[in-house]
Formats: sequence, C-alpha cells, structure tokens
Amino acid sequence: MKTLRLICIMGAESTGKTTLAQSLAAHFACPWVPEYLRHFCQQHARTPTREEQQDVLEMQHQAQLAAQAQAGQMASPFVFCDTAPLLTAIYSDYIFGDRSLYARARALHAGYALTLLLAPDIAWVADGLQRDGEQVRQPVTQMISRELGALALPVASIAGQGDGRFAAALQAVQAIQAGATCQ
Repeated sequence: MKTLRLICIMGAESTGKTTLAQSLAAHFACPWVPEYLRHFCQQHARTPTREEQQDVLEMQHQAQLAAQAQAGQMASPFVFCDTAPLLTAIYSDYIFGDRSLYARARALHAGYALTLLLAPDIAWVADGLQRDGEQVRQPVTQMISRELGALALPVASIAGQGDGRFAAALQAVQAIQAGATCQ
C-alpha cells in the first residue's frame, strides 16, 4: 500500500500555484485541492472580511480532507494542495493585522510531507477580486518564508519559468517519494 503524502504549493499571489498544482496532479494522476479563496470571491463577488477569514481557512482544510479521501480510494501517492490554511493566516495578518489564525494554520501545516515555496519570479497577472497587486508579492513571500522556517518542515524553493519551474517541482516531489528530505 502506498503512503499518501500531502504536498502543499505556497507562494504569494500570481506565482503559479494553481498551474503547478494542476500539472503535478496530472503528472502523478492524483487529486488536487483548488484554492478555496477563489471560490469564495466568485461566489460572493468580493474578498472575505476579517471575520470571514477563519471560515476561508477551515473551508480550505475541508477541501483538503475531501481530496485525501478521494486519493485514498484511488490509492494515489499524493494530494497536491493549491495553497494552505497557513497562507490564509498570513494574508489575514498582512491585510487585517489579525494574527489569530496562526495557531490553527501552523498545526494543520504539520500534515504536509513537503511544501513547494514558489518564488515571485514570474509575471504578475491580474485575476479578479483576489489579487492585491504586484507590490504585495515580496512582503508576503517574506512572511511565508518566516513561517515555514519557524515550522522547520520540509520545504523546496521553486523558481524559474515554464518547464523549468515544473521540472524543479517535479524533482522535489520525486525526492520526497524516494525518501529524501528537503530544506
């Protein structure tokens, strides 16, 4: 029986998380978890308020649990998560100055076998309501790096364009699959 591993794909906005999650899921024939924030923004035609951030965090986690169940039925080796509750906590801190979500998000993040941290080195693309602008990418990336460093969990930094970006991510995932460690 294969061990199911959760792979988290994190990065500031417009760093290619969704594209990479879909590509890796297709490559390994595994489920992927879409970003709940995108669904929220489409459904409500706005971004979440400070009071709704906890629900966004929990809905991201619930979607992940559903994908894990699906992966278990398929005997998939991985579930690729297009972001994580930790990113919701980071944005809640960045936008609202609300640090209350970190404890829950950090605890949930411990369940990932690997986090792929995407560099903000690709072109920023506007994407409706959930984009704050290119100027937030660097400070948010620093916040993500700080949090991941404090958690001391396996992280692979992913940079580059197109096929090179995918190849770097693929190599990191295959290393985890082979039992190697990242950091």
